Amino acid sequence: MQLGNRESALVLARPVAVGQILSMEDLKQVRMPPDSGMDLLPAAATPEVVGQPVAFSLPAGSLLTRSLLGTPLIPLPGKAVAAVGLKPGQFPPDLSPGTTVAVLITQGQNATPGSPPAIGQPSSWTGVVAGVAKRETEQTTVVSLHLSESDARALAAAPAGQLCLVAIAGGVR
Repeated sequence: MQLGNRESALVLARPVAVGQILSMEDLKQVRMPPDSGMDLLPAAATPEVVGQPVAFSLPAGSLLTRSLLGTPLIPLPGKAVAAVGLKPGQFPPDLSPGTTVAVLITQGQNATPGSPPAIGQPSSWTGVVAGVAKRETEQTTVVSLHLSESDARALAAAPAGQLCLVAIAGGVR
């Protein structure tokens, strides 16, 4: 195998939220094979990439393509964004956009220990964090999640204050 024939491509140096305008600090370069089959943005495109919004929330290390830049494209058809208000201890403190999470229903104050969710009520959903709005003066953090439309509707009907997030490896669960 030849490793010498590589080109510099742009990747994200840190997570970005949908609609965020890219800065130099958001970008870094990696060496990639020229025939990767992806429409990667070369390092030479840095001047045109800086100042562009991202169309999706993306984790650090994401390879940049032209399709990831531009007008925010969320939610996609069949998808939705749901907001969840959480207290400290109900989510990982270092939660950031692009993180895949399991949303779990916890027992309420009036629930019997070990009691399952109400009949027909799902007990968990999987989503991707779109944004985290922390407020210094309030004890609630609002986390925006990308989910399927049906999961977002079910999540919206879940009991307030009885949800928690668990960061999981990406992918469908």
